Order: sequence, then C-alpha cells, then structure tokens
Amino acid sequence: MKRATSLLCLFVAFAALPLSAQVNPYKDGTPGVTGFRSEVLAEVMIQEDKFVHLAGAIPAEKYTWRPAAEVRSIAEVFLHVAAANYNIYQMVGAAAPAGLDIKSLEKSTTDKAKVIAVLKESFAHARKAITAMPDADLEKSLDWFGGKNTERGVLLFVVRHAAEHLGQAITDGRVNGIVPPWTEDAVKAKKAAESAKAK
Repeated sequence: MKRATSLLCLFVAFAALPLSAQVNPYKDGTPGVTGFRSEVLAEVMIQEDKFVHLAGAIPAEKYTWRPAAEVRSIAEVFLHVAAANYNIYQMVGAAAPAGLDIKSLEKSTTDKAKVIAVLKESFAHARKAITAMPDADLEKSLDWFGGKNTERGVLLFVVRHAAEHLGQAITDGRVNGIVPPWTEDAVKAKKAAESAKAK
C-alpha cells in the first residue's frame, strides 16, 4: 500500500510540473496526421523538444567541446542532426530550402543561438515533411545503402538516427556537468512527492 501511495504521489507531482522540457503528442495528438506517420511524428516531436531544451541547457562555451579529436563537438552533433533532418527527408519528397548547403551545415557555426535556431528550423522541416507525405507513399521502394528500402523504412531510420545522437548529446552534456532538463524535472517531482508524503 505504501508503494502504491508513493507511486501515486510521484505521478501527481509529475503532472503538476510545468512542461518546460516535455511535450506529449500521445496525449495532445498530431492534428491532421494519423496512422504510422502520426507515430513517427510523435517521436520526432519528443526528440525535437529534448534536443532544443538540452541545447539550451548547455553553456555556449561548451559548444566547441569534444570528447576526442576525431569525434564531433557538441555544436557539430546538434548541426549533424539538423543536416539529417534536411537531407534524409529529401528521400521522401521534402526538398531542402533553396540555398541551404547541407554538406557544410555541420561545421557552419559554433554560436549557441545560431545552432539552436538551425536545430529548430530543421525539426520544423521534418514535421512538415511527415505531415505532407501521403500514406500511399509509405510502401514506395527506393535505393538505400546498396540495397532497397521503403519510405516507411526511411522514416524509421531518421527517428533512430536522431535518437542515437540524442544519447550522444546527453552523454556530452553530462560529462560537462549538465543534467538534461527533463531529468531535472523528474528529480524535482520526486522531491515534491517525498515532501508531500512527509506531511
């Protein structure tokens, strides 16, 4: 019974938190998008929220930090994800903005504000690409790494790719003493639940 009460208090504390570092497309939905594309869009929206909040939490002076000489810097990780949001969605019919040099985007800036702006713009592009894509195109076949894939498979890949680099960015942040904002929210919720339980 005590455990159930503790879990209930924790849930209530989480629900009371401002959603500063959380979106919930599973609750709020993905208007105008249904089926598989809605499921992908939900994941992309969550990844966007986490990337943008993590990028905001990392100090500007850490944007050039890299764990080793041959590994991407913090800025490069964020910009690599942004480049993928433009490059990969081209394969499902979403042309990149005119004049955007995707190949050089990863190394284009280390300015925190610019990196975050590019990241946000790239996720807006991704959301638009998923929304505009017809369900009928999901099974279309295309050439892929020397083999074949479907447009559905491309959407799966882009979600996995971003998740891989989100993990990398989280690790880079933690090595530099940055706790992800959503983890901070969870810690606050736990403390609030413990405080409520003690009363």
